[in-house]
Amino acid sequence: MARTDSFVEYTVELLEKLGPVQSRSMFGGWGLYLGGRMFGLIGDGQLFLKVDDVTRPDFQAAGCRPFVYEGKGAPVEMGYWTPPADAADDAYALLPWARKAVDAANRAALKKARKAPAKKRASRVKPS
Repeated sequence: MARTDSFVEYTVELLEKLGPVQSRSMFGGWGLYLGGRMFGLIGDGQLFLKVDDVTRPDFQAAGCRPFVYEGKGAPVEMGYWTPPADAADDAYALLPWARKAVDAANRAALKKARKAPAKKRASRVKPS
């Protein structure tokens, strides 16, 4: 079992009302999973929650900021944003934001599942 740090453990405790959240070490940070789907990440001691086109406006309106890393000389913004500052240390305030992230993760998985059969069908077509 991978070791966790105290911030990861604290964050998982904050999210316990969401369900059985699991953390996994990855790329110098941590992924947060519920039901096998990644809905959050922890990087540089900060929690970031998954967003999509549906939820991004809510996060933007609340003054949240995206997870950005330096990739090949240019900043790369990922689909994970901080929760609002007033929700970062309050389990009850964090819960609706975490639910939005889980919903975004579920929509992404559904979208990916819909695309997969189309790719398989296309690969089966033999050239004439």
